[in-house]
Amino acid sequence: MAGSSEAESVSFDIERARSGIDALWENSILPALIEYIRIPAKSVAFDREWAEHGYLDAAVRLAEGWARAHAPAGATVEVIRLGKRTPVLVVEAPGSAPGSVLLYGHLDKQPEMVGWDEGLGAWEPMLRDGRLYGRGGADDGYAVFASLAALRALDEQGVPRASAFVLIECSEESGSPDLPAYVEHLAERIGQPDLVVCLDSGCGDYARLWHTTSLRGVMVGDLSVEILREGVHSGDASGVVPSSFRILRSLLDRLEDPLTGEVTLAALHAKIPAGRRAQAAAAAEVLGDAVYNKFPWMDDAGPVEPVVAGGGELSAADHRTELVLARTWRPTVSVTGADGLPAMADAGNVLRPSTSVKLSLRLPPTTDPVAATRAVKEVLVADPPYGAKVTFRGAGEGGWEAPALAGWLEGALDTVSEAWFGEKSVAMGEGGSIPFMGMLGEKFPSAQFVITGVLGPHSNAHGPNEFLEIKTARRLTGCVAQLLALHAVR
Repeated sequence: MAGSSEAESVSFDIERARSGIDALWENSILPALIEYIRIPAKSVAFDREWAEHGYLDAAVRLAEGWARAHAPAGATVEVIRLGKRTPVLVVEAPGSAPGSVLLYGHLDKQPEMVGWDEGLGAWEPMLRDGRLYGRGGADDGYAVFASLAALRALDEQGVPRASAFVLIECSEESGSPDLPAYVEHLAERIGQPDLVVCLDSGCGDYARLWHTTSLRGVMVGDLSVEILREGVHSGDASGVVPSSFRILRSLLDRLEDPLTGEVTLAALHAKIPAGRRAQAAAAAEVLGDAVYNKFPWMDDAGPVEPVVAGGGELSAADHRTELVLARTWRPTVSVTGADGLPAMADAGNVLRPSTSVKLSLRLPPTTDPVAATRAVKEVLVADPPYGAKVTFRGAGEGGWEAPALAGWLEGALDTVSEAWFGEKSVAMGEGGSIPFMGMLGEKFPSAQFVITGVLGPHSNAHGPNEFLEIKTARRLTGCVAQLLALHAVR
C-alpha cells in the first residue's frame, strides 16, 4: 500500500481489501439492504404501536441474521431488550491490538413522506444508476453491514486491530430515548473506547471522506394560539376579531427576522470558534456552489443572503462560507406542521378559532438546550396580543462539538481518504442532530471521534427519493477498515 509508512507497517493490502469489500457489498450487503428497505420500521415517535406492528423487530432480525453469518470469527452477536424499550443489536469482536473501538448505527426510520418520483417509494427499494433508493438505506441501515464488513476485511488479512463493540439501536430518529439505558446496562462491556466511529452523518460530496466536526442541537415544540371558542363567519367577525394565524405569525417574529430569517433571540446563539470558521471556509472552497445547489430548488429560487455585520456585500467565497456556518453553527426556526388549518378544498368563509404549529429550532452545537427552550417559551407566551391564549410546549436536545483530533487521527483521515477516494479528507460541521454523540461525548471525554456517512448531495434523508450512493458506501467501508488498522499502530 503506497503513500504512508504507517499504513505500510500494518501490511494491509488495499486492492485485496477493495476486491473483497466490493464483492461482499454486491453479493450480500445489497440484497440485505433491499430487504431492509421493504420493512416500514418507523421510529417510536412515528409509530406508537411499534411493538405490536413488529417492524422494528423484523429489521433487527434481518440485521442479526446477517451479522451471525458474516461477523468476524470469534465475534458474539446478541439482541438485547430492556423492558418495553426498543431493542439493540450488539456485536462484540475481540481484537489483538491495544485499546477498543465503538462502532455505532441505527435501524429505525423516518416516516414515508410524500413526493417520491414515479417508480420510487419509501418501502419500495429500487436500484438505479448506482444508487439504492428507499427509506433508511443511507440513514443509516447500511451502518451495521459496513461496520462488520470493515472488521472482516482486516481479519481476512490478519491485520491487527483493537477489540470492537458494534452497537446498533432502534430509536435514533426519535432522539434516542432508549439508548442511555442500554449504554448504562452495557457500560462494563463497552468499557472505555478510545475511538468512536459513527456512520450516521453526511458528506459534502461523493469524491472524498468527510468527517463531521460538530452537530447542531434541536428543539421541537408546539405553539398554539386560541382566540375564539368556536369558528365564526369571517364576513361578520373580520375587522373585529383578530386572525389567530396573524397572531401566531407575529409571535414567530419575536424569534426571527421575517425578512432575512436571522434568529434574533440571543439565548439561541453561540460563539463560533475560529477553528470551525476556518474549516467552514475550507469546506466551502471544496464544494463551491454545491454548498447550496444540492437542494431541489424551484426554477429561479435560491439561498438566503446572510446578514453582514455593518452592512455591505459578501464575495462569492465568503457567501458560501457563511452558508456553511448558517447550516452548522447558527440557530434556525422552521415550521414543520400545523393544526387548525383545513385543506383548501374544505376551507369556508370562517374565521378559525385557533392555529397551532410545530416548530423545529436548530441550535448551535454548544447552546444549552434547556436554557434555550426556557427562553423560547418565555418570549412566545409573554404579553399575548389581544389577550389570546398562547401556549408553547417544547423540549430540546443538545448538539455536539468534536474534541481536537489527535495527531495520528488527523493524518490517518487523509491517508484513508486518499487510498479509497483519491482525495484528501475534508472536515465540516453538520446541521442535523445525532443525540448519541452528545451523550457519548460526555461519557467518554478522552475518546477520539470519527463521525461520517453517505448522506451527500440529493440523497435527501427524511424526505422523498432518499438514496444510498453505493460506490461511496463501499469506499467508506474500506476507509473504516484502514482507519482501524492505523488505530492499532497509532
